[in-house]
Amino acid sequence: MKVIVEVPDELKLNEKEVKTAALVKLYELGKISSGKAAKLLGISRIEFLNLLGKYKVQMEPGTEKELLEDIENA
Repeated sequence: MKVIVEVPDELKLNEKEVKTAALVKLYELGKISSGKAAKLLGISRIEFLNLLGKYKVQMEPGTEKELLEDIENA
């Protein structure tokens, strides 16, 4: 499915910024995992989790532990 969103020029947002904001919100609502959101954005899971701070969204409970385990196993 393809969604078209009209964004007013004064917001000065590009397509990637709108997509990122949408995926961060879906993550916040529990509709998508951090891994899936990262994949859709073409970035690593760690990069996506770092983006959450920019949007003032907290990681799901337990995510920090999983992230530390991922780092140890890498």
